[in-house]
Amino acid sequence: MSGGAVSRVMAAWFPDWPLVAARLADELPADVPAAVISQGRVAACSAEARAEGVVRGLRLREAQTRCTSLAVCPADPLRDAREFEPVLASLEERSPGVEVLRPGLCAVRVRGAARYYGSEESAGGAVLDAADSLGVEARVGVADSVFAAVQAARSTTESVALLVLPPHTSRDFLAPFPVEALEQPKLASLLKRLGIHTLGDFTQLPLSDVRARFGAAGVLAHAMAGGEDPKVVVPRVPPRKLDRQVDFEPGLDRIDQIAFQLRAPAGEFVAALQDAGLVCTELKVALLDDSGIRSERLWGHPRHFTANDVVDRVRWQLQPRSADPSGGLNAGGITSAIVRVELIPGRVDSITGHGQALFGEGAEEKIHHGLSRLQSMLGQEAVLVPAVSGGRVLSERRLLTPWGDPVPREAAVQAARPWPGSIPDPQPATVFTSPVPVLLLDAAGEPVRIDERGTLLSPPHWFCPEAAGGSAAPRRAVAEWTGPWPLRQRWWDEGRRRHAERFQIVDGDGDAWLLLLTGDRWWAEARYD
Repeated sequence: MSGGAVSRVMAAWFPDWPLVAARLADELPADVPAAVISQGRVAACSAEARAEGVVRGLRLREAQTRCTSLAVCPADPLRDAREFEPVLASLEERSPGVEVLRPGLCAVRVRGAARYYGSEESAGGAVLDAADSLGVEARVGVADSVFAAVQAARSTTESVALLVLPPHTSRDFLAPFPVEALEQPKLASLLKRLGIHTLGDFTQLPLSDVRARFGAAGVLAHAMAGGEDPKVVVPRVPPRKLDRQVDFEPGLDRIDQIAFQLRAPAGEFVAALQDAGLVCTELKVALLDDSGIRSERLWGHPRHFTANDVVDRVRWQLQPRSADPSGGLNAGGITSAIVRVELIPGRVDSITGHGQALFGEGAEEKIHHGLSRLQSMLGQEAVLVPAVSGGRVLSERRLLTPWGDPVPREAAVQAARPWPGSIPDPQPATVFTSPVPVLLLDAAGEPVRIDERGTLLSPPHWFCPEAAGGSAAPRRAVAEWTGPWPLRQRWWDEGRRRHAERFQIVDGDGDAWLLLLTGDRWWAEARYD
């Protein structure tokens, strides 16, 4: 800029935020090589992973080759935004008027903060203190424009996390930066073909020539490169606080007491959401006991939470789960008095999409109320609904989840992947919990065998399903059959390898079966009803 008043901007950058958000959400472990994957490439990685040669943009397979112990999880913009919300709240307490450029990067007009703290350096230090109080790393840059302030923040180091550019120096500061810093790949590629490699080279072009050759987008990029980014900071309107915290003094150690005390706060929690035109479809319940142990769980709902639903979820979270041998509050069940319950909306939706129909919703509404009533009486695990997961064996593909809970993300990802060797549609209607022993015999009455190369030695002629008491039922003729289909899985893993052959048969009674040969034993995996 040539002179005059300058509208100074402060940018706060949180390095590798997708990775930080994944760790805050307990989807990636801390202090191990880890990466967030987007479209098959590394979107963010930890310092431990970078030490092993993993960098952004690397294909997943190459990253795992360089670092065999790499822990990964998929990118999730909603998770990034959700975990960034407490950081924004802390920043706004120290420097109001924050605009979120994207999760992990925000800007604020620094003039008011500099007056309050005494200088721009002190205002930047307050932002760093806010991030440090939350245990996250931050870098801060102050400059004459949003773009320059962001580049200043990115130019800092872990030891020097604050960079304040003097007024009217942004153009000189940006001059050595490559044209890729504009984050416009097509423009950067064209500029490099024209011999323009830095922002300083770009600003030397006459503005009229830039307008004629590159249009409005080129003019904007030219201004950004010269430290005259026309973008102004538009502070966000902080969202209404919808969380509800209930403290007990003294702490309560009985589930019925806690549930009774929560009825009124749960009603207020749901009413506050409705006043904001929202309903809660995913609820996080956090419990704190008097020994300082905190337990959190995310609950889903097939529709939206009512006050009674909220109380039920808290009650279920307090009940012990026999499937978890570790015990303790984090495993469910009260081992110490509860001093605090937090109700946090994990996901909300507009109330207009969840209005009650004029005359009800018929059978679907009755099913919902019936299943919810059963859960309320018998517990969450008493009502399970089926979902499809991934796998080659049918018992692996069947997943039962409590009514109202979303299908686990990993199961949904597994179900969407290709599974060579899996049974094509239509799928069997009856899948046995454990394979049922059967006999498949040839014409001589000998068990059907497969040689080492997977070749059928004699065709099946008789089929004997298991009768009551474990004895073989009378023989049934095999009317039709097809197979074998080899099933080879994890041949390199001694404990989890699978070597089997599959058959489909139709017996003389018209029943269709899916059979599995492992070693020298035949099993019925499923039946087509």
